[in-house]
Amino acid sequence: MSRSSGGPLYPYKSEGPKPLHFRDLTLGRLDRFEGGEYAGINLTSVLYEDRTDSTEYITLESWSSPGRTKTPFKEAIRQKFKPAKKGDTYGPSWTHHWFRVTLNVPPKWAKKERVTFEWDPSAEAMFFDTEGLSLQGITGGFGGDRRVDFILDPKGRGSTYKYYIEVSCNGMFGNGAGEVNNPPDNNRYYTLASADLVVPNMEAWRLLWDFRTLRDLAKQFPDNSPLGVKCMETANQIMNVFKHDDLSTIKVARGLAEKVFGKGWEKLGAGIYKGDPGDSFTWGVGNCHIDTAWLWPYSATRQKTARSWSTQIDLMNRYPEFTFVASQAQQFAWLEKDYPLLFQEMKGKIDKGQFQPIGGCWVECDTNLPSGEALCRQFLYGQRFYKSRFGKYTRTFCYTAQASVEDIRNSLNNHKSLQSGAASSLLAFGNGDGGGGPLAPMLENLRRCRAVANHSGELPKVTMGQSVEGFYEDILKKTDNGETLPTWNGELYFELHRGTYTSHGSIKKGNRKSEILMREIEFAATLASTGASTKSAYVYPKDGLDKLWEGVLLNQFHDVLPGSAIGMVYVDAEKVISRKPAPLWPHSSDTTSYYVSQIYAEVAEKGGELLEEALQALLPGSAPASDKHASGDELIAVNTLPFARREVAKIPLATARALGGAAIQLSHDGQAYVFFDNVKGNTVISATSWEALESAKLPAARARSVGEAFVLSNSQLEVKINKKGRITSIMDLELNRQLIDEGRTAGFVLFEDRPNNWDAWDVDAFHLETKSEVNATSVKILEDGPLRASICATYHIGKSVVKAFISLDAIAVVAKEGALSLIRYDTEVKWHEQHQFLKWEIPLAITSEVATYENQFGFAQRPTHRNTTWDRAKFEVVAHRFADLSEFGYGVALLNDCKYGYACEGSVLRLSLLRAATAPDADQDQGLHTFSFAVLPHRGSFAESDVPVAGWLFNTPHHIRRLPRSLVNAAVAVNHPFKLSGSRNVILDTIKRGEDDHFTANSDNPQTVILRLYEAFGGHGVVNISSALDVESATVCDILERDLDELTIIQSKDSNGSTSSSFKLHFRGFQVVSVKLTLATASSVGNQWVGV
Repeated sequence: MSRSSGGPLYPYKSEGPKPLHFRDLTLGRLDRFEGGEYAGINLTSVLYEDRTDSTEYITLESWSSPGRTKTPFKEAIRQKFKPAKKGDTYGPSWTHHWFRVTLNVPPKWAKKERVTFEWDPSAEAMFFDTEGLSLQGITGGFGGDRRVDFILDPKGRGSTYKYYIEVSCNGMFGNGAGEVNNPPDNNRYYTLASADLVVPNMEAWRLLWDFRTLRDLAKQFPDNSPLGVKCMETANQIMNVFKHDDLSTIKVARGLAEKVFGKGWEKLGAGIYKGDPGDSFTWGVGNCHIDTAWLWPYSATRQKTARSWSTQIDLMNRYPEFTFVASQAQQFAWLEKDYPLLFQEMKGKIDKGQFQPIGGCWVECDTNLPSGEALCRQFLYGQRFYKSRFGKYTRTFCYTAQASVEDIRNSLNNHKSLQSGAASSLLAFGNGDGGGGPLAPMLENLRRCRAVANHSGELPKVTMGQSVEGFYEDILKKTDNGETLPTWNGELYFELHRGTYTSHGSIKKGNRKSEILMREIEFAATLASTGASTKSAYVYPKDGLDKLWEGVLLNQFHDVLPGSAIGMVYVDAEKVISRKPAPLWPHSSDTTSYYVSQIYAEVAEKGGELLEEALQALLPGSAPASDKHASGDELIAVNTLPFARREVAKIPLATARALGGAAIQLSHDGQAYVFFDNVKGNTVISATSWEALESAKLPAARARSVGEAFVLSNSQLEVKINKKGRITSIMDLELNRQLIDEGRTAGFVLFEDRPNNWDAWDVDAFHLETKSEVNATSVKILEDGPLRASICATYHIGKSVVKAFISLDAIAVVAKEGALSLIRYDTEVKWHEQHQFLKWEIPLAITSEVATYENQFGFAQRPTHRNTTWDRAKFEVVAHRFADLSEFGYGVALLNDCKYGYACEGSVLRLSLLRAATAPDADQDQGLHTFSFAVLPHRGSFAESDVPVAGWLFNTPHHIRRLPRSLVNAAVAVNHPFKLSGSRNVILDTIKRGEDDHFTANSDNPQTVILRLYEAFGGHGVVNISSALDVESATVCDILERDLDELTIIQSKDSNGSTSSSFKLHFRGFQVVSVKLTLATASSVGNQWVGV
């Protein structure tokens, strides 16, 4: 009934019931507008106008790379291709197959809006033009990351298109058998499911994108949201009007969508985002997190990078508002080497601001396990690469999300800092982990969401075309230059993935040993390249060091070093070194580890050569004591640390016999022990002779059996070990103090390790309820002093064997009065268990609410109790060289040489040794392992101790060398170039040459030396640093070696007339300070290595 003037405002009579829609029922209906059981009659049925796979228009040829090799483009296209067809299968997993594709568009399609070539190999692939330029990546299959359409340039429809396609037999997430994270199926074959020329109905696709946005808005907003209700009703109306057999209804349906998006919104295109970006809440930028290795090897990532980034460049050409960010300098370096044409194309987009490098690091590394210096190098190498290729450093980083309505809403709903005034949120969107990045539908959705937000205040406005730097600058502007932003003090403990501190022990060992070796090379090379008597003949090996560092940094990627990659990542890397058994690390006597990472093997071999070259330059005529061809009648030790120390070292018996009185004691394995008493912390010292040791009346270490127990003792400690191989007593003899908690024992323990999720990543709290003690099957005395007393305990665990050489030396490693000896475990494990967790624990007669764990450049203290949920979560934590439990007056540290997992429950200090996950690596940790750990009792609390120094010493033994007696005096005059005096809590970590030096012999350019120091105990300190180097100037610099503050240099002479340079540094708790010293170009100070 129509309303007349003056008549009623509503009809007199209802025309029938008009109920409200059932929300859940209607939302369920919306899910059926595409795909599913109604795909033949819903919108999906009209998405394509036409398609053909006819050989009249499509010619396919293929050639397969041999084995798993990856053939470069220029080589591949010269091969003999054979006919191929849709439906062919290719494989097995990880192989590569090249296709030559010739296309002619049917004449009847000449005026179609878009023609695409649909290429679905069920795997990953990449299109190349005939010159080798990567054009676009392909992701086959039907997952959410599917990308199989290659758009043909309309300008070429009257001629022939020709492309090359490389197909790699892996999916976006590798080749997991069944579940993604499972070990891969290495015999998988893939089918070329589609190779069709296709005409998409672009208006139908636009309706699909309209509808998806409306549907998602309807679902994401509550039932009392005006916007949510409007979107649901509009989407429902679209389904009512659409008819699959009447294409004119598509235009009608799109008209309905404009009720939400706004009239004429689509004509604005990229202009939909016009306006001040600061007025928008959400800043959108494309991102593509590519795991440098994970469920695929490094080689696959090199291809993933090119696929992902070429695709993003294509999207930039189609969507002018689209900007994209990418991190990891290593991936840029790979792209530059493997795909130079694409690299240049990318550089053009970088110049225009569309493609934005971010992140700063060489790779997106794990940040728990690398050393402090390694983290510095991640930024140093990453940033210097960016600066050298793109002209500037990066300042920001971010991580991938999606571009869904839910993500846009969460940019506001999950914002934690609105009180600060930071009313902005960053939405970095795109498919990640396996690469890919944003898809065109994501960009379409963002345009529609912005159109909605322009008319509704319920959805945050998204701005596009900006940069991550711009976002952070906007945050600073809104928060008074950051003054109003909240802060966090203390550890950001991650309550997940605790098993990664232990998983894959060989990678952990390779990392630690490599970090130490790199430091030692740089130390020796800096001395040799700046010393007055050596610098004319020795050149600092910068190029060689860079290559090795890049390998070390690469292996610190956050799924490699944590041990959470597939076995292939490690199997490819861990190969038997095909040479006679020899120490894998220059300072090690370990000849039992036959497996080591290929990268780490190169670091060990090439790095060992670089170190030897530097040491030979410093100490002419010397050679490693382990070299059976070495000559020389004197034994010396090279100390690369700035600490006073003592060490019992092992050398070959033949060497010892040739050196007369150097050998103090025969070892159980037919070698000889020698002693170095480096109480002044010299760089080079001679071995202590038997005569000198006798005259010093050093009390001997002894091993004896008493009943069924075994006793190791020296003048300070007595250690009792029962027949089960467990420590029952550690007595400080001088204080008459028992260190083992009454009625308990220290030793190996075993836990069931069956996490609910993420096998290689997680260890769950309930594993602690399954503990069982591991008892020895045999214990025997090996050595009975005088330098070292030791026993050997053998343990059997299932199919595995643990052999522990437990020793006590007559001396302490720390050259400090009252310092106590280490109770050392040198351990060999033949590990063949699964889902078992091997640890070593010591119950201490010490009470403290916190334990102290070393981390990079300092330590973290964590609770020993489990009072709160935060406390309970810390049942397994990360540490580097030591963990310590101390109370007033006494403490005990647990040192290690390559482990990272620790725990402390009450007074029980525990070190994690080996896991045995089966996914994603089915054989994780299976095989032989060697590692060492030690118990260090100390008088006084942790803050009064030298535990950090002991950690350094335990991990960095002297380098033992032989040389002729006539050269000894010259050798021992080679002293540490920098002497620290003042606060003992400041440690000199690193000595290296400056990055921008000219590394040539007799260069007239200034030489620079970089020092990195840190405060180790959490307090203030002042140190005076003196050097015999002729220092012209000094500055405090940042990690990138940019000058910050000038330091005052004081020149002085000692009583011998030697000139020295000195300066002071002030530290606050845990502060890291880098110093750049510029040396005089023409030094005439004589032997610059005479101590000051």
